[in-house]
Amino acid sequence: MNGKQRNAAPLWVVAIDIVMINAAMGLAYLFRYRLQWFIDVVFDAPFSAYLPFCALFTVTVPMVLWFEKAYTHWRGRNWMDQVFQIMMAVATTLVLALALAFAFRPLVYSRLLLLEAGFFVVVLISLGRALALVVQAHRRRKGIGVRRIVIVGAGEVGRRVMRTLVARPDLGYHIVGYVDDNPDKGEGGLGRIKGLGDLDKLPKIIDDENVDEVIITLPWTYQRRILSILRECERRQVAARLVPDLFQMSLSRVEVSDLGGVPLIEVQEIAFSKTALIMKRAMDIVGASLALLLGWPLFLLIALAIKLDSPGPVLFTQVRVGKNHKRFTIYKFRSMRVGAEDELESLKEAVEHNDITFKMRDDPRMTRVGRFLRRFSLDELPQFINALKGDMSLVGPRPPIPAEVEQYQPWHLKRLVVPPGLTGLWQVSGRSELTFDEMVLLDLYYIEHWSPWLDFAIIFRTFPTLLLGNGAY
Repeated sequence: MNGKQRNAAPLWVVAIDIVMINAAMGLAYLFRYRLQWFIDVVFDAPFSAYLPFCALFTVTVPMVLWFEKAYTHWRGRNWMDQVFQIMMAVATTLVLALALAFAFRPLVYSRLLLLEAGFFVVVLISLGRALALVVQAHRRRKGIGVRRIVIVGAGEVGRRVMRTLVARPDLGYHIVGYVDDNPDKGEGGLGRIKGLGDLDKLPKIIDDENVDEVIITLPWTYQRRILSILRECERRQVAARLVPDLFQMSLSRVEVSDLGGVPLIEVQEIAFSKTALIMKRAMDIVGASLALLLGWPLFLLIALAIKLDSPGPVLFTQVRVGKNHKRFTIYKFRSMRVGAEDELESLKEAVEHNDITFKMRDDPRMTRVGRFLRRFSLDELPQFINALKGDMSLVGPRPPIPAEVEQYQPWHLKRLVVPPGLTGLWQVSGRSELTFDEMVLLDLYYIEHWSPWLDFAIIFRTFPTLLLGNGAY
């Protein structure tokens, strides 16, 4: 199977599109001639009169989607991107359909029906795509259609590939592990992503782990090794793909432009632009203000429960590290007994703690109310005050304590270039079940791909995560 076939949409997706197009034409006819919405019908016409337009939509919409590579580049394309492509395809078809309706028998054909048909086509195909993505996600959770990959190289580029695949399970890849000639990288691990040893072990790993694909992230100075790996993959009929040498730079984003026809490449450090920061700050002020205004009765109930359950203050304060290493005081509802921080070192020794962040499923320091608050992350509600003050954002990396930052590796520090958040990809992708390295991979992916839509998507995904209490302790 070549690369195009691996990334192409299944044939049933095209079939659903065609069914939805014809259903949309039927709905448009029903609303226009039978229900007579908007404008009364002057000239009645049978549905058969619109069969040529059914054929036009059935052929043209999929054809435009194919030219726009909506079917050939299906894998990993999110729903909003697909909806935009569908709107463009329908708009193109409508222009052609309206031109034909004007040229031929204008008294019979209702141009309003064609506009309604275009609207229904967009809605129904979009719903069909949403259904297809749900079915696809369900199949991939069962291991159907998931490709097993090995990443060659665990440098900055390799980690960038890893964090993309960790943050985007919808792409349908399972990382078996990675190989690297640096013993400090190759024999270790990044969270649950295993280090499988040096590059010489790759052929055996491909055979033993039933690998479908190898992604090579080595610099071009390793040209001979790259060619050797490509030959090994070809011999074993395993797909191999290279990350372009351009991305070996330690910088995160690459912008391609031109200067009078001369191609220019601009590289940018990981960071939010000034416009993005202003937009994000406005969202934080509005969101935090609404949460505090509407949530104060819940805040009072939680405060009363904490007071009745155990002695001590209602709020717990702690110094955290924010954007550009700036320290601030974070506010949380107290979920542990007074003096719990003094017991931390003894607990770390008892559980043989070896991760940068300390997490314990049945922490004996938690109170009865605190256990409930932690389960649904209600202890974090006072952080809306931090968001309103500007110390934090609604969405962003988890705010670390100074002792954690002291243990950071250089690549970990990149998560401190933006404000920390009340929620983030780490919150909706596993919460406490994630290791620190996995959390950082998700944080860096978020920083590199930030948009208002990504923030909204994370916020909406946070609600079911909190209600179900997934990964919380």
